[in-house]
Amino acid sequence: MKTDTQLQQDVIAELRWEPSVQSERIGVEVKDGVVTLTGQVNSYSEKLYAESATQRVAGVNALAVELNVELPGSGQRTDADIARSVRTGLEWSTAVPTGAIKAMVEGGWVTLTGEVDWQYQRRAAADSVRYLAGVTGVSDEIAIKPKVRVSAVVGDIEAALKRSAVEDAKRISVSVQGAEVTLTGTVHSWTERDTATTSAWATPGVLNVVDKMTMSY
Repeated sequence: MKTDTQLQQDVIAELRWEPSVQSERIGVEVKDGVVTLTGQVNSYSEKLYAESATQRVAGVNALAVELNVELPGSGQRTDADIARSVRTGLEWSTAVPTGAIKAMVEGGWVTLTGEVDWQYQRRAAADSVRYLAGVTGVSDEIAIKPKVRVSAVVGDIEAALKRSAVEDAKRISVSVQGAEVTLTGTVHSWTERDTATTSAWATPGVLNVVDKMTMSY
């Protein structure tokens, strides 16, 4: 078990190692395994890269991101310009159903609304705009259409976890209420946690996944 000081040093080192992040502008605070990132970044994509780099560090139990996106002069774009880029990005994404998503841009912040059939389509829509120049943040308010009831698919989700090579899948408990799946139990890495939630989202009819899993190293 790492001490908070050791964990802080490891996160700082990983941020310095990540070429897409200006680590000198990012502060790292750690308390009881919970990492808080503070400071400023030049783009929303840099903020995402900083989050990803931090999650790669073993021992990070939870992450709070308090990074402000401050676009440099060359990165400034009007909301109209960003909106046009967002529309193009959505149209070029083969995973996003044509005409299913609407976008609103205010102060560089993009809000996506609409309805899709699957979580992967919802994720693809958000991914297609997150790294566009001028974007300062993304709110994903896309809904998933109910297709079938999931009251009898606990076994299917558990089987999917095993197929995805989740270490000791029996440590993860799956409960279903209506179209909402709740995952509890213990995982050993952020990758394993993401694999578990992705497996749950891949089940037809799932409208929401609640992640109550804890990290154990």
